[in-house]
Amino acid sequence: MSTQQQPLPPVRPGAEATPQRRLLSKKNRRLVFDPMADNNPITVQVLGICSALAITTQMRTAAVMAISVIFVLAASNVAVSLIRKSIPDRIRMIVELMIVAGLVVLVDQVLKAYAYDISRQLSVYIGLIITNCIVMGRLEAFALRNGPWPSFLDAVGNGAGYGIVLILVAFFRELFGSGTLFGWQVVPQALYDAGYRNNGIMLTPAAAMFVIGVLIWIHRARNPKLIDIS
Repeated sequence: MSTQQQPLPPVRPGAEATPQRRLLSKKNRRLVFDPMADNNPITVQVLGICSALAITTQMRTAAVMAISVIFVLAASNVAVSLIRKSIPDRIRMIVELMIVAGLVVLVDQVLKAYAYDISRQLSVYIGLIITNCIVMGRLEAFALRNGPWPSFLDAVGNGAGYGIVLILVAFFRELFGSGTLFGWQVVPQALYDAGYRNNGIMLTPAAAMFVIGVLIWIHRARNPKLIDIS
């Protein structure tokens, strides 16, 4: 899967240190909010689809995956940004992978210690954060060219944009596939007694792709500038 991104213009060297540049200036706010809408990693850049298909049968697992990706992305972006001028260009991706892998191992161990059931449900997909296109893409496209604070905001924005889509997909799949939300029964028993049945197809990867396709369609229909002009 390609890691090509549409990076925002890099911050001028030293600009983040000037008094006029507030921590949450207009440019910095764009770093956070653009990936949640006009430059969403999934619905616009079409990245991170694999995990969106695999771990969205329950909102609980989707939320944990979203938090994990935000943490790994934010920490790795800041780390790479801090040492960007010291990384030899020929081994930069090896260094990035080592940083990301260390953070993913940390997340995996924390989940096994404090949320073992969710860790088992997520299985290998936590480990696959290492090769997540969004993580590596932001390191290459943004963190290597910008300071720690903008890199942190960019990571939070892209991680949140990814997480929002995961949770939306999981909402529909769990509700219609299991009749629950976050594991709690929300479909009244009276409906089941009247003949209602959960839609098992919503628990299949094909249903996830359908829901993602509908979200992409709605997103682009509401934002005509996102529609590719041939």
